[in-house]
Amino acid sequence: MSRAAKPQVAVVTGASKGIGRAVALELARRGVGVALWSRSKASLRPVSAELKELGVPFLALGCDVSRSADVAAAAKATLRAFGAPALVVNNAGIVHRSLVEDTSEKSWDQVVGVNLKATFLVTRALLPAMKKAQLGRFVNVASISSTLGTARQASYCAAKWGVVGFTKSLAEELRGSPLVALSVLPGSDMLKGSGFPPAMEPEDVARLIVYAAMDAPAAMNGSAVEMFG
Repeated sequence: MSRAAKPQVAVVTGASKGIGRAVALELARRGVGVALWSRSKASLRPVSAELKELGVPFLALGCDVSRSADVAAAAKATLRAFGAPALVVNNAGIVHRSLVEDTSEKSWDQVVGVNLKATFLVTRALLPAMKKAQLGRFVNVASISSTLGTARQASYCAAKWGVVGFTKSLAEELRGSPLVALSVLPGSDMLKGSGFPPAMEPEDVARLIVYAAMDAPAAMNGSAVEMFG
């Protein structure tokens, strides 16, 4: 996955806190530059300062990943700065908790938009450049909620089940090429308030994501790696 004459670079969405921040820092410790994408560019200042201390190239971009225009602009800026990324971590996520009959269409669309639609939009925006460069891995952050149903989390569970299905379909499209797609299913900070106690820290999840991105064999293409604690 290394790139001649340019630093290896990753795109991480939802990079301002939690798993996204931990992934950015873990990648930086491995010498990987990072394009940080977050809804608010201002929220990226703390992690940007940490990356500066680690001495890797980085780019901080404000991007609502559920909006195709924002994703197109962020992808264009990233490709202009670094070329095709060697890694894309689709991590951005939100959860709204309510009973199905109390869930508004707006709330449903927001949760599915950030967790599932965004995974598609970001992948679609970066995939052509990665195919042309003949390099890269997509690691999509799903959830323990990709495997079970939880009361008051129908929109989140539906979206995260969808992330796994999307990743497996993408993996089949990439089969036979140098590109790989995997998903990681952690039980982590999104579980707060769900009735399931978090059994791991963002840093634990980040180490698995970086393994999937940099060390896992290509034969794991399409895998959904469970990390339930």
